[in-house]
Amino acid sequence: MTEKTCVIIAGPTAVGKTAAAIAVARHFNTAVISADSRQCFKEMTIGVAKPSHSELQQVHHYFINSHSIHDDVNAAVFEQYALQAADEIFQQHDLAVVTGGTGLYIKAFCEGLDDMPPVSINIRQAITAQYERAGLAWLQQQVQEQDPLYYATGEVQNPQRLIRALEVKQATGESIRTFQQGKKAARPFRIIKLGLELPKPELHARINTRVDQMMEQGLLNEVKQLVPYKQLNALQTVGYSELFEYLDGKITLQQAIDQIKTNTRQYAKRQMTWFKRDANMQWFSPDAVENIVEKVVN
Repeated sequence: MTEKTCVIIAGPTAVGKTAAAIAVARHFNTAVISADSRQCFKEMTIGVAKPSHSELQQVHHYFINSHSIHDDVNAAVFEQYALQAADEIFQQHDLAVVTGGTGLYIKAFCEGLDDMPPVSINIRQAITAQYERAGLAWLQQQVQEQDPLYYATGEVQNPQRLIRALEVKQATGESIRTFQQGKKAARPFRIIKLGLELPKPELHARINTRVDQMMEQGLLNEVKQLVPYKQLNALQTVGYSELFEYLDGKITLQQAIDQIKTNTRQYAKRQMTWFKRDANMQWFSPDAVENIVEKVVN
């Protein structure tokens, strides 16, 4: 394999992307670039299902523990970081592995970001002020009503992205998805897109088991340490938001755990909706590493 190649391993949360990506990276003696919008934060570990210490020792990972929750990290930041990481990897290897479930980050890496329409500061301030008064549930409801297309496929636990969708809709009358169809940037490497999927009952069982394991590993204590920073965008995340509500006395611990499972299953559904729209994505079982390697070689 002489042509520089990026292998994308995408799919929903808990499907088994980390293990598959490490297996592929080890086979080709190369490194992994994480395309997860939360695993980059060093203060968040258990709740974002970060690769374990032993997994990180097996293969060098980029965009893991690379930033702080106080940093402004978005798809544009990731695009530049990941392109630099890929260039660094290609200096020694012909192949790089990019893996994660944040669809917008993978899109940014593969084809660049779309030009968004200008939005007046008045619209942005009005939406932000209402969000600060009424909270995330209000914001979710507004986006669901005004931009159902984004709501069906976007990160609906992420207030920053919800506000962006709402302000574009109010400024232009169009869904933000209308503007996310732009020209693709040329990349100086070949891209192979591989998606991992499981039957829905099996994926849901994995999600439920993973949440229980996270609680056993100390997720509640991790969240307690982050309470002073709970307003930061990085922490508006499934697994953290629900436990902040518990710690605020709004729900019981069992209700928080049940909500984490439900919200994670819903997030996985939105991830699959996003990735299934990509006609270039070829689908595999997460256990079929030999088939994945064969697809990369051929």
